[in-house]
Amino acid sequence: MSAQEQYKEQFEVDVLEEQLNEIIVYNDDVNTFDHVIETLIYACDHTSEQAEQCSLIVHYKGKCAVKTGSYEDLKPRCTMLLEAGLSAEIV
Repeated sequence: MSAQEQYKEQFEVDVLEEQLNEIIVYNDDVNTFDHVIETLIYACDHTSEQAEQCSLIVHYKGKCAVKTGSYEDLKPRCTMLLEAGLSAEIV
Protein backbone atom coordinates (compact mmCIF):
# COMPACT_ATOMS: atom_id res chain seq x y z
CA MET A 1 0.00 0.00 0.00
CA SER A 2 1.42 3.37 -0.99
CA ALA A 3 1.72 6.33 1.37
CA GLN A 4 -0.98 8.17 -0.59
CA GLU A 5 -3.44 5.28 -0.18
CA GLN A 6 -2.72 5.09 3.58
CA TYR A 7 -3.34 8.82 3.94
CA LYS A 8 -6.59 8.61 1.99
CA GLU A 9 -7.77 5.70 4.11
CA GLN A 10 -6.92 7.53 7.36
CA PHE A 11 -8.70 10.68 6.17
CA GLU A 12 -11.88 8.79 5.30
CA VAL A 13 -11.98 7.19 8.76
CA ASP A 14 -11.55 10.58 10.48
CA VAL A 15 -14.38 12.12 8.45
CA LEU A 16 -16.77 9.27 9.23
CA GLU A 17 -16.17 9.55 12.99
CA GLU A 18 -17.25 13.20 13.18
CA GLN A 19 -20.76 13.54 14.64
CA LEU A 20 -22.94 15.97 12.69
CA ASN A 21 -26.23 17.36 13.91
CA GLU A 22 -29.00 19.28 12.16
CA ILE A 23 -31.22 22.19 13.05
CA ILE A 24 -34.80 21.36 12.17
CA VAL A 25 -37.28 24.22 11.76
CA TYR A 26 -40.98 23.38 12.09
CA ASN A 27 -44.01 25.02 10.50
CA ASP A 28 -46.28 27.24 12.55
CA ASP A 29 -49.22 29.53 11.90
CA VAL A 30 -47.59 32.58 13.48
CA ASN A 31 -44.50 33.61 11.51
CA THR A 32 -44.60 35.15 8.05
CA PHE A 33 -42.47 33.96 5.16
CA ASP A 34 -40.50 37.20 5.29
CA HIS A 35 -39.72 36.78 8.98
CA VAL A 36 -38.58 33.17 8.52
CA ILE A 37 -36.43 34.11 5.51
CA GLU A 38 -34.80 37.05 7.30
CA THR A 39 -34.14 34.94 10.38
CA LEU A 40 -32.55 32.11 8.38
CA ILE A 41 -30.30 34.61 6.60
CA TYR A 42 -29.26 36.12 9.93
CA ALA A 43 -28.95 33.02 12.12
CA CYS A 44 -27.83 30.37 9.62
CA ASP A 45 -25.87 32.46 7.11
CA HIS A 46 -28.22 31.42 4.30
CA THR A 47 -28.38 33.21 1.01
CA SER A 48 -31.78 34.72 0.24
CA GLU A 49 -32.44 31.86 -2.21
CA GLN A 50 -31.57 29.19 0.38
CA ALA A 51 -33.72 30.85 3.01
CA GLU A 52 -36.67 31.17 0.64
CA GLN A 53 -36.43 27.51 -0.39
CA CYS A 54 -36.21 26.37 3.23
CA SER A 55 -39.22 28.47 4.18
CA LEU A 56 -41.25 26.89 1.38
CA ILE A 57 -40.19 23.39 2.45
CA VAL A 58 -41.16 24.18 6.04
CA HIS A 59 -44.54 25.48 4.87
CA TYR A 60 -45.41 22.56 2.60
CA LYS A 61 -43.66 19.65 4.33
CA GLY A 62 -44.03 20.79 7.94
CA LYS A 63 -40.30 20.85 8.71
CA CYS A 64 -36.90 21.33 7.12
CA ALA A 65 -33.27 20.73 8.10
CA VAL A 66 -31.86 24.23 7.71
CA LYS A 67 -28.27 23.76 8.93
CA THR A 68 -25.90 20.82 9.48
CA GLY A 69 -22.76 20.89 11.58
CA SER A 70 -21.24 20.26 14.98
CA TYR A 71 -23.39 20.76 18.06
CA GLU A 72 -21.13 23.59 19.22
CA ASP A 73 -21.75 25.50 15.97
CA LEU A 74 -25.48 24.81 15.88
CA LYS A 75 -26.36 25.64 19.51
CA PRO A 76 -26.07 29.46 19.23
CA ARG A 77 -27.75 29.41 15.81
CA CYS A 78 -30.70 27.43 17.17
CA THR A 79 -30.93 29.82 20.10
CA MET A 80 -31.19 32.76 17.67
CA LEU A 81 -33.98 30.98 15.78
CA LEU A 82 -35.87 30.29 19.01
CA GLU A 83 -35.44 33.86 20.24
CA ALA A 84 -36.89 35.06 16.91
CA GLY A 85 -40.01 33.00 17.59
CA LEU A 86 -39.37 30.07 15.25
CA SER A 87 -39.95 26.47 16.27
CA ALA A 88 -36.59 24.73 16.00
CA GLU A 89 -34.51 21.99 17.57
CA ILE A 90 -31.14 20.31 17.14
CA VAL A 91 -31.22 16.62 16.27
